[in-house]
Amino acid sequence: MHTTPRPDPTVTGVPKLHRLALPLALLVTGCSDPSLHPHADGDAERGRALLQQYGCSGCHRIPGVRAATGIIGPSLDRLGRRVYIAGVAVNSPEELARWLRDPQAVKPGTAMPNAHVTDQDARDMVAYLYRLR
Repeated sequence: MHTTPRPDPTVTGVPKLHRLALPLALLVTGCSDPSLHPHADGDAERGRALLQQYGCSGCHRIPGVRAATGIIGPSLDRLGRRVYIAGVAVNSPEELARWLRDPQAVKPGTAMPNAHVTDQDARDMVAYLYRLR
């Protein structure tokens, strides 16, 4: 009796999609892996209070900030995992601080107002926002 040899299911019998699933999953999760984002220096607890003091809570939802339920701007939840700030600047502590100090310089015409945030206040606010992962 003659039988047709069967291909080895560990190599050829596995659909291409299944062989690509693990590398694709690693690639996608790598984009939001918190270990890939730098640590922000500053006083995060002070930064949390400053986000309310500067009025950020009027436009944004900010986890952990009292009464931060605004819907005009985007939610700042998981900001520490995002790749871009305002769709134009790479998310780094330095760029986020620059955005907070002078949003018009980063993205001319943005609806985000210049709140005249000081350098130290921006560093502290970034330290808090980077905790939101």
